[in-house]
Amino acid sequence: MSRNLPSPVSLRAFEAAARHLSFTLAAEELFVTQSAVSHQVKALEQDLGIRLFLRLTRQLRLTDAGERLQSVLRETFDKVEETVSEIRAGGGKLPLRVGLTSYFAARWLTRRIGRFSARFPNVAMHLQLSNEEIDFNRMDIDMAVAWGHGDWPGLECELLVPSRIIAVCSPALLRDGPALGEIQHLKDHTLLHESDHKLWRAWLAAVGAGDVSLGSGVTMNDPNVVHQAAIEGQGVALGAEALLEDEISQGLLIPLFGRSVELEGAYYLVHPSAARNRTNITTFWDWALQEAANVAGGSAKNNGMV
Repeated sequence: MSRNLPSPVSLRAFEAAARHLSFTLAAEELFVTQSAVSHQVKALEQDLGIRLFLRLTRQLRLTDAGERLQSVLRETFDKVEETVSEIRAGGGKLPLRVGLTSYFAARWLTRRIGRFSARFPNVAMHLQLSNEEIDFNRMDIDMAVAWGHGDWPGLECELLVPSRIIAVCSPALLRDGPALGEIQHLKDHTLLHESDHKLWRAWLAAVGAGDVSLGSGVTMNDPNVVHQAAIEGQGVALGAEALLEDEISQGLLIPLFGRSVELEGAYYLVHPSAARNRTNITTFWDWALQEAANVAGGSAKNNGMV
């Protein structure tokens, strides 16, 4: 029995255009002209009898029907790609493209990649680093580790690392600098800020010290640099306890005041709902949750923070 399907060429052109929201970028990916992509998409719309794109001024936007079709095609093409990769590798490695920020990659995932690879040698992980908001329609990724509140429409998500925030400094600053035995002493120190002063204000308010002056400070737009500056003794920083465990265990940073606070937002595992049963995603998903549970258990046992 023959299948009643549109042209595979037009489906491929539509999927690329929908992912990029651009006929031009889709054409570059497919090594054809922009007009060829536009022609194939128009032919598909005529075949289906419905518009798949809203063609706005210098912008494409998917219609509801376009979003439905794009979701199914992405899952289908991802599965085909996964199977083809296995066949090409003689039944070998499954590709897994993970989107995440450079900060989370440096502070959490890259420190564990060796363990993952040793346990799951059949999964080939590719990290796509970006500080932009996760967008599965535009990014060539299978899943992501994203910062947020766990409320992404159309996506499956699960809490990975909570934002339990602590204040830290280097042992040298604690030893040689002004006193740091009480939160009130922060006014005598340089505070290291990420992007703005909001995190420090929220943390001070949460520990009941909202009246403490922020004093002098330095603002940076990269949390990796913030924590490196703290390690070098340049000031006091805030950070997620789970992402600073190595620096703390190695004595590079010292937790201050015995106080940690869970603020709004956290790191979540995220993937499109349609991809929930893909082997490479479920393998990484379960492993990451176990790693996070191990860290949480160790932190609670060793630090006794509240």
